[in-house]
Amino acid sequence: MHDLKFGVVVFPGSNCDDDLVHVVGEVCKVHTLKIWHKDHKLPDLDGILLPGGFSYGDYLRSGAIARYANIMPAIKDFADQGGFVWGICNGFQILCEAGMLPGVLLANRDQKFISDNVHLRVQTSNSMITSALPKGTVLRMPIAHADGRYYADQEVLDQLIQNDQILFKYCDAEGNPSEAANVNGSLLNIAGICNIHRNVYGMMPHPERASEAMLGNEDGLGLFRSMIHNLVAANPVAGS
Repeated sequence: MHDLKFGVVVFPGSNCDDDLVHVVGEVCKVHTLKIWHKDHKLPDLDGILLPGGFSYGDYLRSGAIARYANIMPAIKDFADQGGFVWGICNGFQILCEAGMLPGVLLANRDQKFISDNVHLRVQTSNSMITSALPKGTVLRMPIAHADGRYYADQEVLDQLIQNDQILFKYCDAEGNPSEAANVNGSLLNIAGICNIHRNVYGMMPHPERASEAMLGNEDGLGLFRSMIHNLVAANPVAGS
């Protein structure tokens, strides 16, 4: 087991926290603990994960209330100091609402909750979670959201393209980011991005639900392994 330590933040309404604790802690064999939303301080951590779910019932907007949770200033400080932060589904929404990632997640194009398996194309290998995956790799994993339509103004979209911050695009099985494959209407078919410093990550699909052979899908496991590999490389003592 690596000496890395991850924290999974638990908000009222989080429902994928145990999934992340299981995949990172049991499947990847990395010490993982839960961080309560009412805490004001973080323990010594190598990475923070914000899980999917419906924080605070998704009242107002998805993630809009969670951004004011007691723990969020400490998470922002952690990220500002270069710490690794990854939000999945509701976690992505929270990071956008908190201004830690650009853009916003709006209601799906058809105004319906979507629970399905989708294909994603890896847009870059230059990230902590995709470095083990060649650009163009097609992954298949679940989505489960009502507010997953990525939106940003043209200036932000141009910056995302210029800075290689788009991690994943919704695509078909052959890797084509077509309109038909764009299940929620996201601009540019965007399914995941990172910040300009490449230490804060967000994506709508659920890799933690596609990381075990017993589930019939391990396409998400490569993202967690990439994360661990890069954090160990950045902190060799933690890999001993």
